[in-house]
Amino acid sequence: MLASFILISLIISVSYFINFKFDNTFTYIIILSFIIFPSFLFEIIRAQFRLKHNNKTFAFTEFVHSVILLVSIFSLSYFFKEIGYAIALLITPLITSLLFLRKLNIDFKSKLKLTITDFSFWKYGFFASLSNVVTQLLFVIDILLIGYLLEDTEMITNYRYISLIPFSLLFLPRVFMATDFVVFTENIFNKEYITNYIKSYMLFFFFASIFFVVFCWLFSTQILTLLDPNFTQFVDTFLILMLGITGIYIFRGLFGNLLSSIGKAHVNYYIASFALILNIISNYYLIPKHGIKGAAITSAILMWFTGILSAIIFVLNYKKLLLKQF
Repeated sequence: MLASFILISLIISVSYFINFKFDNTFTYIIILSFIIFPSFLFEIIRAQFRLKHNNKTFAFTEFVHSVILLVSIFSLSYFFKEIGYAIALLITPLITSLLFLRKLNIDFKSKLKLTITDFSFWKYGFFASLSNVVTQLLFVIDILLIGYLLEDTEMITNYRYISLIPFSLLFLPRVFMATDFVVFTENIFNKEYITNYIKSYMLFFFFASIFFVVFCWLFSTQILTLLDPNFTQFVDTFLILMLGITGIYIFRGLFGNLLSSIGKAHVNYYIASFALILNIISNYYLIPKHGIKGAAITSAILMWFTGILSAIIFVLNYKKLLLKQF
């Protein structure tokens, strides 16, 4: 917790000396920097449920977090615009943490030195964390590049709202992985079990993807009108992002976690880092030419690219892993 407050202070202190191009940027950074603390608390609570093998509650925390995030962003953004969006991001992990904290008896002062904390343990944790940071950056970089290349705050706002629903729907594969990760990791050397799990998972999300894409294609105008009638001009951007998240639904969400389950968390980091470089290169060309639609095209392509690449790398490494066992 002390490290969280130090990091918050560092971010605010450094930001104070930066001459930002847009108004109120420093105010937003102050608000967003405080997300570190409730997010840290939220992850501690989730880790406790995982350690207790309470996978259903662990997955439920993800679901509740996503629902609260969606509701708070819609409501606070409607009444308080940009500042409401920032506040929604801040209070969501805090509210979720308070809802689940009473179900645990956590001793935050307790310290225990584990015998398994060798170099490989820290290496796995380090790359898993880096992979998560870079993956999150992939969703943020579009916003940053739209602001930098178009120099239009309205386009930034438009993209944020249009991408809100597609990116919010990504909670579904996270819920599945949160529930099943421990189970399929324990059975990772059971080829038949893993093969059947992959088939059932991909089949479910294939049909889920078809449903969401068709539904949004039929009612895209009505959906965007709920956010703002002016957003209907960006229907193509909305549908492109919906097509993009199906790549995460079918491939990336599954095989990214399977790579972690066989100890290849660093591979996820390399894939995400490579995708980040491609994102910047592609957006430098597509955003000036197509606006926010260009950012959506880049994101959609990379969602599918990273997903398929993860699947190929997992299959190759899984075969090697099984051969070592026999």
